[in-house]
Amino acid sequence: MRDFFFMYTMKIKQNISFDIACLLVVVMILAGCSFLSKFYPDSKKVYAESVLDAPFDVIIVPGVPFEGETWSPVMKLRVYHSLHLYRRGIAKNIIYSGSAVYSPYYEGRIMALYGAALGIPQEHIFEEIEAEHSTENLYYSYKIAQEKGFKNIALATDPFQINMIRKFRKKHKLPIALLPFNFDTLRSYSLTEPKIDPTSAFDSSFVSIVEREGLWKRLKGTRGKNIDFDK
Repeated sequence: MRDFFFMYTMKIKQNISFDIACLLVVVMILAGCSFLSKFYPDSKKVYAESVLDAPFDVIIVPGVPFEGETWSPVMKLRVYHSLHLYRRGIAKNIIYSGSAVYSPYYEGRIMALYGAALGIPQEHIFEEIEAEHSTENLYYSYKIAQEKGFKNIALATDPFQINMIRKFRKKHKLPIALLPFNFDTLRSYSLTEPKIDPTSAFDSSFVSIVEREGLWKRLKGTRGKNIDFDK
């Protein structure tokens, strides 16, 4: 079972049954999250503890692949989570993070387009388009936050991904709070899909990471081993 959930979380950045991963998220929403609570029972507690430090200068939202027609359920939930945090005054700014990894669209830019289409002011949206793995989403966005002068920073994403990144965050002593989303809260939104023009996020020189890198290097990337911390 542990390997199954590893496969689910890593699919966000790897080429493994993405449709199944998306379907799993939808099923969890419809099932009232009883499935989720068995594997990450403290997500509400983590959120409740972190939100005490709000408002955050910026939240980091990791990306997922975009295929050119519509966003996936995973991307939809993450963007709506960021919208919820912004509207509640919990987050002042948002960094959407993700390169063109498995599809020729910069994930961070696509999510930024959706965020703006949902009503988040453009001046409060930032993009990070180099990260190819969850650990890189966190670290590269953290460096951008530092450059922008943001002090109070949080990671806002699904509980599975947060649970996976916790060890990396602790190892590198990154002062980043954790804001896993609550499926019950997101169910209160209509979760409609706004219209965007994805052409500005298209990478004309795109080559899939599967063709550029072997499995071992990709696995190293998921652990943050490809990051040049001295750069």
